[in-house]
Amino acid sequence: MGGLREVVASFVVPGPSGVAIRAGLKGLAGQDETVLRQVGALLGSLASRDLKARCAAGLDHDSEQWARRKRALTGESSSRWAGSITKATHDQWALARRGQLAHMQSLRAGAETITYRLAQPIGAKGAKGRPGGYRSEREWFAKSRRLHVLQDRLEQERADWEAGRVRVVRGGKKLARDRHHLKAAGLTEAQWRSRWHAERWFLQADGESGKRFGNETIRITPVGEVSIKLPAPMADLANAPHGRYVLACRVRFHHRGEQWADRIASNRAVAYRIHYDVDRDRWYVTASWQNPLVQTVPLSAARAGGLVGVDMNADHLAAWRLDAHGNPLGTPRRFDYTLTGSAQHRDAQVRHALIRLLHWTVRHGLALAIEDLDFTAEKTREKHGRRKRFRKLISGMPTARLRARLVSMAAELGVTVVAVDPAFTSRWGTQHWQQPLTTTTRKPTRHDAAAVAIGRRALGCPIRRRTAPPPHDRSDRVRHRTVQARPDTPGREEPRPRIPGPRRRSVPPGRGAKAGNQCAHNRSGHTTEHEPWHQGSLPLSF
Repeated sequence: MGGLREVVASFVVPGPSGVAIRAGLKGLAGQDETVLRQVGALLGSLASRDLKARCAAGLDHDSEQWARRKRALTGESSSRWAGSITKATHDQWALARRGQLAHMQSLRAGAETITYRLAQPIGAKGAKGRPGGYRSEREWFAKSRRLHVLQDRLEQERADWEAGRVRVVRGGKKLARDRHHLKAAGLTEAQWRSRWHAERWFLQADGESGKRFGNETIRITPVGEVSIKLPAPMADLANAPHGRYVLACRVRFHHRGEQWADRIASNRAVAYRIHYDVDRDRWYVTASWQNPLVQTVPLSAARAGGLVGVDMNADHLAAWRLDAHGNPLGTPRRFDYTLTGSAQHRDAQVRHALIRLLHWTVRHGLALAIEDLDFTAEKTREKHGRRKRFRKLISGMPTARLRARLVSMAAELGVTVVAVDPAFTSRWGTQHWQQPLTTTTRKPTRHDAAAVAIGRRALGCPIRRRTAPPPHDRSDRVRHRTVQARPDTPGREEPRPRIPGPRRRSVPPGRGAKAGNQCAHNRSGHTTEHEPWHQGSLPLSF
């Protein structure tokens, strides 16, 4: 047990901090699309120029430079458009810095793994969770060369990090590379250019509390009328007072439409983003806002009536209901999904599986327990070597998306989510729960057993079960039972510890003259009394 890492305590997952809903702009006139394209192209060029200036400033950027950039953009658009552009620029630069740091950590972990394995003898097996040596001299030589490549990349990334230099592509690096591989991407040059322009357009505005309908730049009224404040160079295109352009279509938010209507009715901030889907040839508008901080349910309250343990896998969610004492109830449930096809299809599969799980949980009035998974350091080829199939498996598991979707959807249904440490849940669940829960009519899988282990850890119960009674009787002939005590466990033959509280016997617990003295009990191999035996004065017969 000394080699196991310490298990992190379970905690209640806080609710989502923001909300985003989307609706289509149906019924746009030809003039409407022309105006949207021109405004997006103009603001996109300003956003590209501002991002270039921010990246050039690096770590020397300060509030004075930010004010100077915003004033320059205000003259070519408006103060509110300039504020939205500079905020988006800062967010993109900060995201690039976080990605740069994560890339450095990945390179460092890969270099350390290769260095360790190169120091091991060729063909040596791994032990205690550490990898062994490489299989052949050829692989050893190839990995030694790869080590130098990783170290060079790490030095370059470290130099960029210290200098505050980031590399960002508006429109996406993948789409930029597809320009040189159009045949492999299945695109023509015209199709690629249409995608490239659409991704680089900028049509988003931050919300403002206290302003009419929560936004002065892009405004949507309760009846669905959409109007845009045009930049100064395009004021001649306005069809409404105060330099605004009103679209001919009407917008209706079906999902969380009541929440959106309540916010704009009270003039609370709502941010909007208008974007164009090239594949579908449709325009969409996304409304987003932040939720106030909500007090989470205490962990003791989430455990009060039991909960549902959930084990996430590559193709399904395994769930089992547990009572407050950690005992499995009923039969396990399985919620399948497939992660093939387009991103929209994969996301729909995950949402469908989650909503079925949450509806089943709501019917029982329980909380959910799920592992706090993070595979950022577990899917590198340096850690798993030739196990390409396993690397592909864990890389395809949508841990971040599933976690975000689960938290958001559970908050809407009022379901509490408890996150637990994923250490040893699958191994101990299989070892201690799969066989005992197997009956003639029920054959749980190891994933079902892992769900039980996850639920017990969330409840604060030990995963490992008590040992079975002695094989020949229930007396103390083979000493007292312990919690999964192995033959080599120290102290397994010791008497039971004193437990305060009433006992069903005349002598209070721990106060008997022979308490804890195994030799004093009447059993084979032990003497009942230690004094010589004497005949009493009572006659043996009358």
